[in-house]
Amino acid sequence: MKEYYKEDLAFIHDAGFSKWALESAPGILEILRRNGIGEGLVVDLGCGSGLWAHALSKAGYEVFGIDISEAMIAIARKRVPEARFQIGSLFDAGIPSCKAVTSISECLNYRFDSTAKTLVRLFRRVYDALAPGGVFVFDIAEPGQVTPGTTVKSFTEGDGWMVLFEKEEDRDRGVLTRRITTFRKIGKHYRRSDEVHRQRLYESADVARELLRAGFLVKTLRGYGQYRLPPAHAAFIASKPAG
Repeated sequence: MKEYYKEDLAFIHDAGFSKWALESAPGILEILRRNGIGEGLVVDLGCGSGLWAHALSKAGYEVFGIDISEAMIAIARKRVPEARFQIGSLFDAGIPSCKAVTSISECLNYRFDSTAKTLVRLFRRVYDALAPGGVFVFDIAEPGQVTPGTTVKSFTEGDGWMVLFEKEEDRDRGVLTRRITTFRKIGKHYRRSDEVHRQRLYESADVARELLRAGFLVKTLRGYGQYRLPPAHAAFIASKPAG
């Protein structure tokens, strides 16, 4: 886990892959408001470089972000100095009492050694941390990311950087593997870095069922407001009953 989003990939992700966080922010803010949450503490699990935390802070919320990547947290602290951030696994870190919990951009898929029980324990911890009427808003990647038996290769480039992706899915094990190679210009030369990310994929119906068992009222979505999630992804609004 500590090898995810090292310095160069964190920089590139922040510079070139901000669409998910930025375009989902208006829709999630509206979800909070519709649920009567216009202020108070929001805990962001897998906060990354703080793009969503910045939107929350601008809207008047207090923010506590947790992320496993030291490099991501360093960017987040510069972007949102008024927020509080902690380096650590979202599956293990303490969740303080709060009005809402969010986890954007398939963060809950990232613990490769997790099982369904790991996710269930997290749901119960979130439920206990939320104030009555609070909400847990998050999304997941589902099976079907890659056609069985194939490997997908792609690349993206920006000012002073390039990133190459190779991904394949093991349907039997429910695991997506991403092999990522980055090239980032440092002075006159380009520095290469390599990471391998593995995600456990979950069926949305199974996730919804476990949320219900934890005590939540559940709504499944395919996007946040005007922003539509990529194929084979689902979002959830899990509400803690008010009384």
